[in-house]
Amino acid sequence: MNGCCADMADVGRGRQQRTNPCDRPLEEFVRCRTSGHRVRMKRKIWFNGHAASCTNGLGAPQDRARITELLSMISVVIPTLNAEDGLAACLTALVPAAVEGMVREVIVVDGGSSDRTLKIIEQSGAELVRSSPGRGEQLALGAAQARGPWLLFLHADTVLEPGWEREVSALVERIDSGRRQPTAAAFRFALDDDGFRARMIEAGVALRCALFRLPYGDQGLLIPRQLYQQVGGYGRLPLMEDVDLVRRIGRRRMTLMRARAVTSAVRFQRDGYVRRSVRNLTCLALYVLRVPTRFIARLYG
Repeated sequence: MNGCCADMADVGRGRQQRTNPCDRPLEEFVRCRTSGHRVRMKRKIWFNGHAASCTNGLGAPQDRARITELLSMISVVIPTLNAEDGLAACLTALVPAAVEGMVREVIVVDGGSSDRTLKIIEQSGAELVRSSPGRGEQLALGAAQARGPWLLFLHADTVLEPGWEREVSALVERIDSGRRQPTAAAFRFALDDDGFRARMIEAGVALRCALFRLPYGDQGLLIPRQLYQQVGGYGRLPLMEDVDLVRRIGRRRMTLMRARAVTSAVRFQRDGYVRRSVRNLTCLALYVLRVPTRFIARLYG
């Protein structure tokens, strides 16, 4: 994403602005439709305390009950380090779920960015948490700050495709109602590259997930807080923090969703698809062989 698109405030420019019709606005929540699935968010949304009197135009009791049920459901945690190219798109994809009341808060844990990342976080209304660099450290810190009963971890260069919130809502409802045992979930991996090599990488990831239930962090991770705490949460590792946590969750408690998490292909394009894939597989093999992650991090670069 180029610089002119990175500013969340620029999304949907030129469309008519509509304020929330509630008598008690949700912390000055302002939204503007920009497409069938995208909304502009100019202020941080805090839904607490508004369930009874604020219905966003839904007046029926069952609608208010549904809103109350969904309030404060998911806390999203995103680690960043000089992530200006992809962060705005990542955040924008979360807005429909925030409008519906499914996403309670978005916490961005920054590891010391020197680009426009902090400005994007401020303009989006997400909560900023500062941390030392290291994705495992950042994810663990963000989870500790989160208040929702469900956690959704995303990489800053990953964009959830439109409609993802419906599948997540259905899964969460089944688990929260006791019709399904608590489970974590990851999205289907995709790259934002139309080439044949990208499709081959996607096929390889799909095979790995089907055989081993081993999604990586760029597929996102949705997990109930109780299960997250039960397995010990993210380790403060310089690398392989995603594999470490998923292995502790176990394949029987890992669900693979149909919705795609579309990840930037920049690293594959820069390093070469074959070279990058070999490097990733080598890092995984070394981790399984219990090579210290600090040495694996040097190889990963």
